[in-house]
Amino acid sequence: MTDTSEMSRHVSLWIDQAPEVVYAYAADPRRLPEWAAGLAGASVEPEGEAWATDSAMGRVRIAFTPGNQLGVLDHVVTLPSGEQVYNPMRVLPGGADGRSGCEVVFTVRRREGMSEAQFEADADAVAADLATLKHRVEAV
Repeated sequence: MTDTSEMSRHVSLWIDQAPEVVYAYAADPRRLPEWAAGLAGASVEPEGEAWATDSAMGRVRIAFTPGNQLGVLDHVVTLPSGEQVYNPMRVLPGGADGRSGCEVVFTVRRREGMSEAQFEADADAVAADLATLKHRVEAV
């Protein structure tokens, strides 16, 4: 991509729940269909060192970063075309200022050939997924 349009957008929201609880919930691939709309109703199954599921696009594979204490939930989604999409995601503690809960940040990357409207739709879908995640984990 050679133009100067926006290449990444950080989509975030605060969740009124301990970061460890949010991380454990979001890090469990079997729970993805509960909060990621593109996988709603699907079953996520282990496939080698990754996880696989059927989506509206077809069969996708999802490889997560190993479990960690830093709140890193990065994952690579391999689309049916073979294209791999890197998705940085973090669960950040409320901080030393006494704020409770945590912030979840998902970086949406604009892929090659993606129009502005497609990029906006992708960011909007991520925001909706994070809102669902918030609703789910705050109810725990």
